[in-house]
Amino acid sequence: MKIKKIEIEQLITEKLILKPFTISFCQNILNNDFSDLEKWNFQKGKSWPDNDVLETLPRIINNLTKVGSPTGYESWMIIKKDTLEIIGDLGFKGFNNKEENIDIGYGIIKEERRKGFAEEAVREIIKWAFSNEIIKEITANCLTENNSSINLLNKFNFAQIRIENDMIYWNLIKKNYKKTN
Repeated sequence: MKIKKIEIEQLITEKLILKPFTISFCQNILNNDFSDLEKWNFQKGKSWPDNDVLETLPRIINNLTKVGSPTGYESWMIIKKDTLEIIGDLGFKGFNNKEENIDIGYGIIKEERRKGFAEEAVREIIKWAFSNEIIKEITANCLTENNSSINLLNKFNFAQIRIENDMIYWNLIKKNYKKTN
C-alpha cells in the first residue's frame, strides 16, 4: 500500500506546534544552515539541535527518501508556541505495511524536560495517528532505566511486551487507546 503525502502542515496543541521534518530541512541543519527557521519564523531552542538530533537526522532523511515527501509517519519537530523555539522531535520510523503499525520515538532538549511537553506532543501525535484507519498499533521501546519514558508510555496505556538487553518493548493497540484517552 502506498501511503499518501500528509495533507496538513502542522498539528497544534495548547502549548506546542508539531511540524513534519522535510529532507531539505534535515540536510540544511546537518550543513549548519538554519535559514529555513527564519522562513518559518521559528527559533533554535537553547541546545537544539543536540547530539541526539544530529545523530537522528540521517535516519530521518533515509525514512523520508523512501516515501518522497512527509506522510506523517516519519519525524516531526516539537516547537513551543509561545517562543517558536524548536525544543525536540517525535514521530515514527515509517509505516509497517505488514503489521499495520508504526514505532514511536521522542526527545526533548534537556532545558525543556519535565515540563509536560513530551506528554502533550505524544498525546497529539497518537491521536493523529489513530485517526487514520490504516494504523492498528503503535510500538515503542526505551531503556529499562528511563523512568520518564516508562511513566509516559504507561500514561497512554502502552503494554510492556518484553524486556531484552536493557530495553523494554511496548505496544498500544488502537482499541485500548480509545478506552483510556
